[in-house]
Amino acid sequence: MASRFCMLFGWVLVILVFYNDAESQSGSSFAANYLYKPPISDGASKPNAADFANRVAEAKVFCKEKKLQTQTAIFMDLGLHSGKYRCFVVRLSDGAIRQKGLVTHGSGKAGLLQGERKYSNEEGSLLSALGKYKIGKSYNGQFGLAYKLYGLEATNSNAFSRYIVLHGHECVTDTESEEMLCQSWGCPTVSPAFLQSLKKVIENTPGSLLLWIYDSSLK
Repeated sequence: MASRFCMLFGWVLVILVFYNDAESQSGSSFAANYLYKPPISDGASKPNAADFANRVAEAKVFCKEKKLQTQTAIFMDLGLHSGKYRCFVVRLSDGAIRQKGLVTHGSGKAGLLQGERKYSNEEGSLLSALGKYKIGKSYNGQFGLAYKLYGLEATNSNAFSRYIVLHGHECVTDTESEEMLCQSWGCPTVSPAFLQSLKKVIENTPGSLLLWIYDSSLK
């Protein structure tokens, strides 16, 4: 066993010497192409400031047109890293983020791989649907407290019939992580504790709130 280990160690040294020699001859491109493998990214860790500001401005106009609450809205950027905060309670007057938490992405029928993004408005797709929603009344569903959602755009018009609702689940944590978050069957799902925080916002704010689910990585 010891002799095999020594032999294996010797081959590792030979390979390393070869790589170092090749890098010195070929320049940094050799190292970039063969030695360094960047980690797979699951998305940016925080919103782009310019994109976020533009969306706040758009939301203000939309809320006024649709007679929704014009002071507060909830933004969910599914283009961000799934383990990072990407659900934001936003004050529309100045774009200030009042609260933030984690939120799931719809898994689809096979589950999404790291860095993968898919969306659908179709019945049975089990995927998230992008677009602006009106948050409706609360009810006690399969996972406890939940809020009905009404899709306001062509991309999410089937939300109510698909039973896409805002609810909590214990698989969603309250702290950020580099790991991927659990996936839902299309519902925007947050942690039970964060849902209680959202409850105070939703139920203590006069008028119906806007929930905007979008993907900032899409151009």
